[in-house]
Amino acid sequence: MTELTFLVTYTAKPGQRETFLRALAARGIPEAVRAEAGCLQYDYYLSIENEDEILLLERWTSAEAQQTHLRQPHMAQARELKELYVETTALRKLTEAD
Repeated sequence: MTELTFLVTYTAKPGQRETFLRALAARGIPEAVRAEAGCLQYDYYLSIENEDEILLLERWTSAEAQQTHLRQPHMAQARELKELYVETTALRKLTEAD
């Protein structure tokens, strides 16, 4: 199995970054993800240069674990919150060369 690492950059709708993060936390989504089998890391970081930007660092033990993660009920809730509060999402898969 090959470990997977993703950098997800969210650009929240103007002024909605904190609201988005609070909504995720209120539903227990970050904790639910961290408790999933195969999750090695799931952490949010705030940009100091862009008040609407959030970086999510995800690490998984395998592609299978990450794909199972995407099908969890709490991820459907996360997608609904993204629709409300996030303008754009950019995903970057890191490789060993990175």
